[in-house]
Amino acid sequence: MAFDLVIRGATVISGSGRANVDVAITDGKISGIGKFTPGDALEAIDATGLYLMPGGIDTQVHFREPGLTHKEDLASGSLAAICGGVTSFLEMPNTIPTTTNPSALAEKVTSANGRSWANFGFFFGATAGNADFLAEYELLPSVPGIKVFVGSSTGDLLVDDQEDLVRVFSHGRKRIAVHSEDETRNVERKKLISSSPIPHEHPFLRDAESARISTERLIRICEETNRPLHILHISTADELPLIAAAKAKGLPVTCEVTPQHLWFAAPLCYDELGTKAQMNPPLRSELHRAALWKALDSGLFDVFGSDHAPHTLEEKERPYPKSPSGMPGVETILPVLLTYASEGRISYETIVQMFCTRPAELYAIKGKGKIEVGFDADLVLLNPEKKWIVDETKLHSKCGWSPYDGVELTGRIHSVYLSGKLASSEGEPVGEPIGQCLVFGEQG
Repeated sequence: MAFDLVIRGATVISGSGRANVDVAITDGKISGIGKFTPGDALEAIDATGLYLMPGGIDTQVHFREPGLTHKEDLASGSLAAICGGVTSFLEMPNTIPTTTNPSALAEKVTSANGRSWANFGFFFGATAGNADFLAEYELLPSVPGIKVFVGSSTGDLLVDDQEDLVRVFSHGRKRIAVHSEDETRNVERKKLISSSPIPHEHPFLRDAESARISTERLIRICEETNRPLHILHISTADELPLIAAAKAKGLPVTCEVTPQHLWFAAPLCYDELGTKAQMNPPLRSELHRAALWKALDSGLFDVFGSDHAPHTLEEKERPYPKSPSGMPGVETILPVLLTYASEGRISYETIVQMFCTRPAELYAIKGKGKIEVGFDADLVLLNPEKKWIVDETKLHSKCGWSPYDGVELTGRIHSVYLSGKLASSEGEPVGEPIGQCLVFGEQG
């Protein structure tokens, strides 16, 4: 019986190694791995010279729908994702209205069906008001886990009271993803802003101590409740020993690093990009960036995430601090990681482990993250040696800009398959949106 599709001749990358094998696909799933002939399938692709990896899973994006769709929406954000090799995304709850009740969640799922180019899941936002119901809400379809903002965010998403935080951690079992900055310290440090403020002040006002205090507190609550904790976008050297110690004790603590915290360093990034470099937590000094790289080399980080948080150019051009924090990144995260690999700073296997396999494991995403028989055929073919220059006018985010504009990257996405169907080719979409709601199992 013929396969639907065979991808022949590629170097298949897994989290543990490489193999020169062919991959067969039937009914949207991987149905064979080995050596096949073109006659074994209805369609055969010669991928000689290319690398084949599982589709990327971006576990932190802000696609701004509903309420902020002038910046991005589920259609445009997912289009950027699929063109950049991201076949599944987990979207955050700080929309308007916030995703903090079942009806708001259901509306997001309805909006994504038929419009999303990539597979999708939606974090449920914790508040002081819904904390006691989170064990029920986390089991709703499309929910990978609970998102907590201990620093200020949209609407009532801020949860910084100790009693409220413990209640959130005590109701439910799924992983809690947290933006970790101390609200009290951030509010106090706002008073230190200069009379003529500039973007360079951002990492001073939201300093490393704010992140350290918050992360120490969260780890303590994790230990008290034994609730899995995932700390997003680590940005400081100060947090790293705390996380390493927590992991050494066997606590259920995991963490993320973004490519932009590894790429950019102050003050140069603020010299070159101004408010475009403004994000939370901030891009920091070379001391912190070097510490993040060392931690990455040691295996401390679990996943890469883009923290895709777009704003329009008009919004970003407001004078600091009236300019909003956040930058786009879902379409460039994989090419930036491939560039690191081309430079020998990380391995291609590490990319697959941290951007495909481990995200699926953390959130128990069924059928994703590996090239194995029975897994969904969400796949990325890439040219590891092809150099190209980022042109923000050719990217697909509605916001229309990129912090990497004009930068030469090495590693180009050749084509992306979703459930065995060609979804993008050479950075442009193919066909219609066919993204599906992700299915989440029981987390370990």
